[in-house]
Amino acid sequence: MHDDSPNPTRDVEVALRVVGGKWKVLVLWHLREGMKRYGQIRKLIPNVTEKMLIRQLRELEADGIVTRTDFQTVPPHVEYALSDYGQSVMPILGALCHWGRLYIEREEELLLSADGLKTD
Repeated sequence: MHDDSPNPTRDVEVALRVVGGKWKVLVLWHLREGMKRYGQIRKLIPNVTEKMLIRQLRELEADGIVTRTDFQTVPPHVEYALSDYGQSVMPILGALCHWGRLYIEREEELLLSADGLKTD
């Protein structure tokens, strides 16, 4: 792979700062399907704390990756969606998902072959 950037290390560091981390990637992955209310995101990612999810959503919004629409109602009705710019990260996350599937398959094959060696 060839990169003509004068500073590719910096570029990767910035990308990881913006979308890196366990929770941001999962939020973005779920938003690929369309707009979600806060409660929907919370249910889709049950292991994230409320404080962390709010923080991650705010950071994604501040970076222009996610849009937040507050309907100013009681009870609160807030919706999150990928921004047009946020859509640009989807091919990367799709590739990451594909790689993850390949890794799982590889690990399963290694486990099966190791189990086969133990029974012989």
